[in-house]
Amino acid sequence: MTIAPDDARRDASHYGAMREFVQSMDDTLPGKFEITKEGIVHDMMAPVGPHELTTLRVRKRLEKVMPEDLVAHTGTPDVEDQAEGIMRHPDVMVIAEADMEVEGAFDPRTLIAAIEVVSRSNPDNDWVGKTRDYPLLGIPVYAIFDPRTGAGAVLTEIHPTPNGPRYATRKDFLYGEDVTIGEWTISTEQLPRYP
Repeated sequence: MTIAPDDARRDASHYGAMREFVQSMDDTLPGKFEITKEGIVHDMMAPVGPHELTTLRVRKRLEKVMPEDLVAHTGTPDVEDQAEGIMRHPDVMVIAEADMEVEGAFDPRTLIAAIEVVSRSNPDNDWVGKTRDYPLLGIPVYAIFDPRTGAGAVLTEIHPTPNGPRYATRKDFLYGEDVTIGEWTISTEQLPRYP
């Protein structure tokens, strides 16, 4: 029998309490809940038209160029790593259909890419928090589309740093340019901007 150190047991208990709270609030309060090392993130605003339209267009464009056994998934469940104490919900997850055949949350290490459309109400969640959390979860490609600025970035090549795993490469793009996410290149033409 292995006994976890006190701080590991405390961290697991703390994460369990946050997870229980998030599950109890899911259908009660508007918005989306996620769990990070810093605590619970609550994006109170429901996604608006430009956010949802960007998500739809990116998903459809990716699925046109990807092999049939891969999907650009936009629904539930979340991706979760209980050991890291992180539960996130990417706007689009590139994943093999076979890796979706699980009960509960997806294993983040099965994702080929995570794609976020920046929220107008909480841009730091996508640009800062998820830039930190996705390499911790082992997600090899993270693409960010920002309707506030009409620009974005693709982050790749996870490498160790004194602050934990981070992405080593960042390729910025402007709306209107082609962007490569993983092995697939799509257009960013006609992606909407926030007013």
